[in-house]
Amino acid sequence: MCRWLAYAGSPLLLDEVLYRPEHSLIDQSLHARMGVESTNGDGFGIGWYSPGGDGTPAVFRDIGPAWNNRNLRELAAHVRSPLFFAHVRASTGSAIQQTNCHPFRHGRWLWMHNGAIADFPRLQRDLCMAVDPALFPSMEGSTDSEVMFYLAVTFGLDQDVPGAVAKMAGLVERLGKLHGVDHPLQMTIAVSDGERVWAFRYSSQKQSRSLFYSNKTDTVRELYPELDYLRDVSDETRLVVSEPLGSLPGVWNELPEGSYAVLPSAPTEDYLPFVPDLT
Repeated sequence: MCRWLAYAGSPLLLDEVLYRPEHSLIDQSLHARMGVESTNGDGFGIGWYSPGGDGTPAVFRDIGPAWNNRNLRELAAHVRSPLFFAHVRASTGSAIQQTNCHPFRHGRWLWMHNGAIADFPRLQRDLCMAVDPALFPSMEGSTDSEVMFYLAVTFGLDQDVPGAVAKMAGLVERLGKLHGVDHPLQMTIAVSDGERVWAFRYSSQKQSRSLFYSNKTDTVRELYPELDYLRDVSDETRLVVSEPLGSLPGVWNELPEGSYAVLPSAPTEDYLPFVPDLT
């Protein structure tokens, strides 16, 4: 499986999140503590939105491990963004190639995934046949993650993100049952349109891969006034991560099973329930 993070808030150098924390995503690429594999070296990717840009994200992906990529370190030290994704990959069987590295991009959308569709080759044809034919030229890789993305686009990602993801998950569940796959779906997903981030945690077995979100910035400031870097970020700044980036108590909250979070978060709730649409 993989490890990933999503950041939304005040513009920040990618380096501040990717490299500097004690258990940064780069450290997780070698020493993951909560993943199926401790090493995630089958490629990586970052995607970011630029302030004042045209609304479409930039993407940089490579097939080598993140921990020794000089170009990634160079970019992270110079790119500043208010919203970015980063992903380190451990392949579940699909080829190690650039087009299979996350995040995936279509128009203004970014998408990344940790998990798998069980027995994907058995379900693949039927799933792909449900993708809008007009989207097929945009599909470049061979992963279940990319098929899930284009299914969500097909099902109305532009109009209703949670609804489109629920329809995608429901289709996987229905086809899995049809093909005799007991527990077809395992997913933690992040998706963004450049203004908000939606993060989902769901699995057929109700034993999803780990996913955490950071506490509210003002709460963390009160707990740790000595953290200088928090003085310059907005109260809306939050992260969603596969694993906490550090060990300070009170900074990280586990996203519950069968739920999703939205960044910036609503004033009254950090997450909402997520249920696949089986209709």
